[in-house]
Amino acid sequence: MENNAADIRKDFPILSHTMNGKPMAYLDNGATTQKPESVVQAICGYYGGCNANPHRGAYELSVKATDIYEDAREKVRGFINAPSSRSVIFTKNATEALNLVAYSYGMHFLKAGDEILISIAEHHSNLVPWQQVAHATGAVLKYIYLTPDMNIDIDEVEKKITSKTKLVAVTQVSNVLGLINPVKEIAAIAHKNGAVCVVDGSQSVAHMAVDVQDIDADFFAFSGHKMLSPMGIGVLYGREELLDKMPPFLTGGDMIEYVEEQTTTFAELPQKFEAGTQNVGGAAGLSAAIDYLQDVGFDEIGRIEKDLVDYALPKLRELPYVELYGCDTKQDNKTGIITFNVKDVHPHDVATILDSEGVAVRAGHHCAQPLMKYLGQNATCRTSFYLYNTREDVDRWIEALKKVRKVMHLE
Repeated sequence: MENNAADIRKDFPILSHTMNGKPMAYLDNGATTQKPESVVQAICGYYGGCNANPHRGAYELSVKATDIYEDAREKVRGFINAPSSRSVIFTKNATEALNLVAYSYGMHFLKAGDEILISIAEHHSNLVPWQQVAHATGAVLKYIYLTPDMNIDIDEVEKKITSKTKLVAVTQVSNVLGLINPVKEIAAIAHKNGAVCVVDGSQSVAHMAVDVQDIDADFFAFSGHKMLSPMGIGVLYGREELLDKMPPFLTGGDMIEYVEEQTTTFAELPQKFEAGTQNVGGAAGLSAAIDYLQDVGFDEIGRIEKDLVDYALPKLRELPYVELYGCDTKQDNKTGIITFNVKDVHPHDVATILDSEGVAVRAGHHCAQPLMKYLGQNATCRTSFYLYNTREDVDRWIEALKKVRKVMHLE
């Protein structure tokens, strides 16, 4: 397992670089992942040999660009087991995908008195859009709170979803706690009460096999850059019958059928939601990233991450000044995210000191300020593992942590 991660690491050129003159331990994968050589080559191959505007030209380069773009859509369809490529919409990122749902569905199909239910653990991208929908429509925004071990309690979901609930939005994996939520069960309860279910898959698709039909999500959003592909490409899956009745989010070129002086007829799915020139290079990179992940296999990715978490947590618990969040020893729904603080040291200072040792972690509120308040913290540090991380990375992180309080003159 450790050797496999070490071998995988060789596919990522950036990981051989130094940071502050020391070997790099990149442990901020929840923010963005590094890119394997195959993804870099796919992007370069597109721009070096096939660059043209898709869907617009009858010449060879444009046809090639169109094929690359649409082949990537089909690759995504299979990756998440969507029933049709018509239901796969390319966006810039998960944030845009979730905003598309909020504005094209929420603003048009919710009304005063309707209820929107989300969890307190949502990233701002799956929280702020629903605040805006509630403010604009008069709908009521309600929250699912967490159990003492930081999980979502299905019994509370049952109580919170009522006949007034029209939309439920929940993350499949918390970007702060790293815990897998029971989205399939939540979707079933939502549907039983006549509500649609929106799932934020930003922290899940890179780490586990996702089947949107099995989850029975009405909408599912994710970003490519968190799963080895370039920034600037994301995906929204939507149930076709819902997408068909939703108005476009953006209007302009390539999302139309006919335009006259006073009227416009919009294109069929998925083009209706893809206005303007699209990120074909990003789609090429996303396609290559999917190939890479499937070659490694999610079983192996899960084993690597679990080994690192199981290896790290006992070492962290030996440090009396380290506080952990969402790391109950009995949890079997834990992914490779460990959120922590060092007592009496601000998280930004912790991250800066770790950086001086060549260790990259995230510090701040992680775009989840309501959850931070719920935890009684203004900010935390977050370490997030991925398939190329090794026990050596963990050891360097732990040794750097031991220096934090000394640097701050607390020991």
